[in-house]
Amino acid sequence: MLKKLSILYSISVLIAISVIVVFAQDNSTATPLNQEDTLALLTQTGLNILPIEAITAEPLVVSKLTATSATISFVTSRATNCIIVYGETTDFGQVTQDSDMGNGFTHTHHHPIMGNLKPDTQYYYRFQGSDENGNIFVSDILTLHTPAESNSISDNLLSPDNGAKVLEVSSNYANQPNDGTWGINNAFDDDPNTAWATNGDGNNAYVTVQLGQESHINRISFWTRTMSNNTSQIYSFTVTTDTGDVYGPFKLADPEQAYEFNVDFDAKTLRFDVADSNGGNTGAVEIGAYGNAVSN
Repeated sequence: MLKKLSILYSISVLIAISVIVVFAQDNSTATPLNQEDTLALLTQTGLNILPIEAITAEPLVVSKLTATSATISFVTSRATNCIIVYGETTDFGQVTQDSDMGNGFTHTHHHPIMGNLKPDTQYYYRFQGSDENGNIFVSDILTLHTPAESNSISDNLLSPDNGAKVLEVSSNYANQPNDGTWGINNAFDDDPNTAWATNGDGNNAYVTVQLGQESHINRISFWTRTMSNNTSQIYSFTVTTDTGDVYGPFKLADPEQAYEFNVDFDAKTLRFDVADSNGGNTGAVEIGAYGNAVSN
């Protein structure tokens, strides 16, 4: 309990640091503080401030980038809790914590997601982390540029853009609505930086989707989510049609990508059930069904 309180305190310190640095910048010249200046400024607070290079086992990389979101992935040599401050200027204005649902614990594999981004826009961001001993780690200010927004319509028959509707879902993390941060709608948005997570459903996780119209399905896909503590990973799943026919189980090799499976059936609704997992807040980054409308 004391360890968790210490980490939560460190998180509040990390957020406070971003405020201190922003107000220390001379907005009249709009000159951002580099890493050396930032460290010098923060050292004056009496905190033990170190450069991010002191703990990065692997460098910060933009592992997934869309028109509206970005995932920053990196590995630290010691367990760390982190945030990313970001914005269209070096004043930042937005903050995101690691993608393990902000549970307050430290870990070494980090995947914070920068959300609510604008297409075709440059963003500035900085890593700020804290370990269990209260050491603070700060990176230099980095930049990324989001791609232009695509006007193409998804060919995923489970997408609301194609008239599909979620009829039932086992749960959404923290009882959020379907369009919440961890809601089921994230599994059908073609965005690798969002995901559906359940409220600890484990092998009991499921979702039922009504298609826009009866369709012949020739391919399905599934991308399982996972957490840095190696829980919430789905190993296999089944698909059940409105006629009661069950297909699968389909095995998922790892959580690194979506896996596709060739099928051959007609359906009006599809239910995806977890057949095997390692428990926890199981869910999916993306779920897809592809094919053509059945002619009446």
